[in-house]
Amino acid sequence: MELDGKKAIITGGGRGIGRGIVERFLAEEASVVVLQRSPLEAPLAEQPDVTGIEADLSDPAVLREAVDQAAQQLGGVDVLVNKAGVMFECELEELEPAQWQLMAALNLQAPLFLAQAVVPHMRRRGGGAIISVGSVEGFSANPGHAAYSATKAGIHGMTRALAVDLGADGIRCTAIAPGWIDSDLSEAYLASHPDPAAARAALVGMHPVGRTGRPADVGDLAVFLAGDGARFLSGETIVLDGGRTARLPTPF
Repeated sequence: MELDGKKAIITGGGRGIGRGIVERFLAEEASVVVLQRSPLEAPLAEQPDVTGIEADLSDPAVLREAVDQAAQQLGGVDVLVNKAGVMFECELEELEPAQWQLMAALNLQAPLFLAQAVVPHMRRRGGGAIISVGSVEGFSANPGHAAYSATKAGIHGMTRALAVDLGADGIRCTAIAPGWIDSDLSEAYLASHPDPAAARAALVGMHPVGRTGRPADVGDLAVFLAGDGARFLSGETIVLDGGRTARLPTPF
């Protein structure tokens, strides 16, 4: 198996994209600790190679303790996946400082200080991989997403900088920039349209591969980036969007 014996910390792994990453890691025989604010739900919590540790990742004071606890549980750390995040959609004039502060804390501050906390553990094992989930909105944006796009662009820049700083320790740093990935929230968004079937068809039509993304698609890429097959890959943000952003809009 690709990740046999690997020990991974995955933030926000209880649902959505994070859950897809966790399930793919477990299928590849990694041992996983999920860091998130809420407890793991069944059936994920019942699997023998996954443990949940509850932590408010927006509070930098708890991050090192959470990582140390996870490392003790796992017996070391080979992989950190920064997935936990939040998004508020609103016009710029309506954006509240508290909304920005929470997005910045979860989407950007937590990944940085989790990386800081995990480095000593990876050094003891001779290296590792830090994978952060950015977004295609780190390159472009939907309306009302100025703050969210800023945090995701920050993830991409942070990834390049960490790759430079940590390469000598054998620690590779990469990011995944997903496009549209199916989730409960995305389904609710489509259902809110006057004609959900037409909205879904239009959305699918934006993707050259002929479908929208699934959490397991992100998990597949995370498995590759965490494995030995990516041992010469660092400092890159990989867009995972089914070709959506590669396609130019029609001129009429």
